[in-house]
Amino acid sequence: MSLEQLFQQIEQSEWIDIPQGWLQGRTIFGGLVAGMLIHKAIATIADADKKLLSCSITFVGPVEHDKAKVTAEILRQGKSVTTIEVRLWQNDAVQSILIASFGSQRESNIQVALEPQAPDFPSLDQINIVPKYLPFPECVKNFQLAWTEGNYPMSASKQPDFSGWCRFDPAEHTDREMTIADLLTLMDVWPPGVLSMFRKPAPASTLTWHVTFIHPLQHGLNDWFKYKVMTDYAEHGYATEHAYLWDEQNRLIAIARQTVTVFA
Repeated sequence: MSLEQLFQQIEQSEWIDIPQGWLQGRTIFGGLVAGMLIHKAIATIADADKKLLSCSITFVGPVEHDKAKVTAEILRQGKSVTTIEVRLWQNDAVQSILIASFGSQRESNIQVALEPQAPDFPSLDQINIVPKYLPFPECVKNFQLAWTEGNYPMSASKQPDFSGWCRFDPAEHTDREMTIADLLTLMDVWPPGVLSMFRKPAPASTLTWHVTFIHPLQHGLNDWFKYKVMTDYAEHGYATEHAYLWDEQNRLIAIARQTVTVFA
């Protein structure tokens, strides 16, 4: 089942079948879960004039490779902003929750453009794409990643964080117009910044993930994006980090902040 078919299923029914090939350890890849939740939100709002401003996701429990129910409730529909909550259910329990804010444009005298400058990465013809034979989770095969700074996970690095190029692998996903659901799925493929400090395999998972959307998404599914993550603080089994995603033309597309549980 392709992502497009999965998203069509979400539009047509509360109950969905999660496709194969998206495991991250024993659970479903969090990026796919986020993509499903935001697609349900967009389909429920169904208003082209209301653009997605931000969303916040809490990964309550593990999502299994099984049937799931995705429900949506509009919490408030104001003149400019609509707020919606989406839940993913399995085994009669909520496993993931998304709250998203959609807004229509308004006239304003306030304009600030202080977004961080995109990093100067090696050109795409000079990058080294992560080989498929490395022991990455199953879900990573859906993407192409190329580290440009920092170290791979579990490399016993003295410092956290990294940056690199990323996109959906054209061998796995036919090119088409990219959606916000695709973007969230792609953005979450990068591991937490502290994973490069691990000396051996150990669990780590996102607890909360907040994403703010900046420039409009006008890209193909197979387009390349730049990603950079920075850890703010890590202690007592939790880490806090923020990350940026730019397109190939150095336009800032999204800013993310997440809290990560660390078992190392």
